[in-house]
Amino acid sequence: MRILGIDPGLQTTGFGVVDIDGQQLRYVASGTIRTTSLALGDLPGRLKILFDGITELAARYQPDAAAVEIVFVNVNPQSTLLLGQARGACITALVASHLPVAEYTALQMKKAVVGHGRAAKSQVQEMVRRLLHLPALPGTDAADGLGLAITHAHVGPAMGRLGAATPLNRRQHAMYKGGRSY
Repeated sequence: MRILGIDPGLQTTGFGVVDIDGQQLRYVASGTIRTTSLALGDLPGRLKILFDGITELAARYQPDAAAVEIVFVNVNPQSTLLLGQARGACITALVASHLPVAEYTALQMKKAVVGHGRAAKSQVQEMVRRLLHLPALPGTDAADGLGLAITHAHVGPAMGRLGAATPLNRRQHAMYKGGRSY
C-alpha cells in the first residue's frame, strides 16, 4: 500500500510518500511545495499552486491513500483561517484525485512516530530517518509529511478494522434485555 502524507502550509507544504508491506516501511519520496514565489496577498494564486502540486503528486506517485494533518487553533485567528484554506486546497486535490483521506493531529503523528505527543521537530526528523533508513535527516516539513504517512500506515488498518466491526446489537445484549430499545 502506498500512502501520501501531507503537512499543509500556506507558504510551505510538506509531503512524504511511503510504501508499506506488512510491517515493512519503504521510503518513496518527500519534499515541499512552496508558494513563496507569489506575493503574500495573492491567496487564490497560492491555493492554486497547492492544489496543482498535490494533484501532480497524486498522479506521479499513485498512492492508495492520503493522510493530512489537522489544523490546530493558533493564537492568531487570521493565521488559523489561512492555514485552514491551504489545508482545504490540499484535501480538495486529494479527493479530486479519488483518494481516501485520513486526518491526524500533530500530537497523534508525534505519538505514533516518536512515542510521545510533545516531541520536538528534530525528534520527528530523527525517528523518520531511522524508521525509513534514510541517509540524512529530511527537512522539517517533509519529515512531518512522512510522519503522517507512517502514522497512517500504522493506525489506518486498525481504524479500518474498528469501522468494520459489528456494532453492539442493543436489543439482544443482556444488558438491554427488557430495557430501552434504540
